Amino acid sequence: MNGPDRQEPFEDPDRPESGADAGAEHRADRGERKDARRPPRIPLPRTSIEDTGAPLPDPPVALTLDHRVLKSLLGAWALAACSVDEAIAVEEHLGHCGPCAEEALRLRDAVGLLHREESLDLDPSLRNRVIESCLGRRPPRIPVPEWAMPYDAETARLDALLRDIGASEWHAPVDLRWFDEDRPVSRRTTVAGVIAHLLAVDGLVALALGLDDPLGGEGTPPFDPSRRTEAYWSASYFPPTRAVRGPWREQTHELIRTVSFTAGGAHGSGSGRLAVPYSAPDDEGRRVQLPLRDSMLERAFECWIHAGDIADAVDYPYEPPSPRHLHRMIDLAARLLPGTLAERRRSGLADPAQGLVAAGAPGRSLRLEIEGLGGGEWFIPLDSPGADASADREVAHVALDGVEFCRLAAGHVSPQEAAAGQDGDRRAIKDVLFAAASLSRM
Repeated sequence: MNGPDRQEPFEDPDRPESGADAGAEHRADRGERKDARRPPRIPLPRTSIEDTGAPLPDPPVALTLDHRVLKSLLGAWALAACSVDEAIAVEEHLGHCGPCAEEALRLRDAVGLLHREESLDLDPSLRNRVIESCLGRRPPRIPVPEWAMPYDAETARLDALLRDIGASEWHAPVDLRWFDEDRPVSRRTTVAGVIAHLLAVDGLVALALGLDDPLGGEGTPPFDPSRRTEAYWSASYFPPTRAVRGPWREQTHELIRTVSFTAGGAHGSGSGRLAVPYSAPDDEGRRVQLPLRDSMLERAFECWIHAGDIADAVDYPYEPPSPRHLHRMIDLAARLLPGTLAERRRSGLADPAQGLVAAGAPGRSLRLEIEGLGGGEWFIPLDSPGADASADREVAHVALDGVEFCRLAAGHVSPQEAAAGQDGDRRAIKDVLFAAASLSRM
């Protein structure tokens, strides 16, 4: 087996002559000849100029400038825009001129205010950019479905926030807010209690996928999110602590792994059509449920909203989701609005329909214009959930910021305060805004 080229051992030129003949004979056999003038293979340390006796270079000499010129240079000096010689002259002058030294300090402070403060926190989009770059070079063997990526991103962002808070901040008070019919309600808990709430409601998705229920034993409310949360909170003699982070994070990982294995690829449907119930059947057998692909998006939305609640409670900056993920969340809320509006109408909470039409037929529409991050336009059917909504039958127009619309759908903003622009049928606008607030729950 051939190895690397062999190198000659280092020969000390000051080595004694003992054994020189044998060494010379050995070198002659190999066709080598010792050159006494050859420099050593390991260079010697460089000699300092101070040890050579050579004259040292002259120190820099400050420019000779009068007080008026030096004072005019203070602004450029504060901005680090002076030449080297000018900077030396100014700094020499500041050592014995009190008024100029005070002016220089004020200018330096003013320059500091011109610079924008930079957060020490990582850019929230950094993780997605790194992952996309890595996946572009080597696609995963089992990719995460596109409809599960917002959940993956938001749970990772929340976990990063939880890693950064102190032990005492886990007990900081947090108000969970939502709309019940037409009135705002709230429930006070702690940061740990919010994570326990997410763990309990994410368990609905886990049950639909055949995974373990985090609530465990018999007799727990199987479907209602609020009752599941209350059951989890009351199951222990003590309020939730930071220990809840481990089970919550492990469950999020398990959900991502399971949907990735069963979805049939990044774009495939696979298990994405699996129904996830959010309520028990009513007397007529109806129940609130979402396809798994929409349920994962709904869980990403709630994770982001409650992460914002936690960040507010511990005074921590928190950014909205990436525009692509935010657009998906807005789209889900817009698709849920017609059914929610019809349900409110059946309960007497909205005005009666003015023109019921068959499914697929054109009907009265409201144009929902979302500006900013994740923006776009959606046409909402006003009378029949299955009607074809379009600009041809538009009777009202509402304009909202993307983040503000999500806060409305989360019950964090009242319908009266939400819309930035309104035009057209006021009753239709009111009904749609209240239907958006009705999408919220604990």
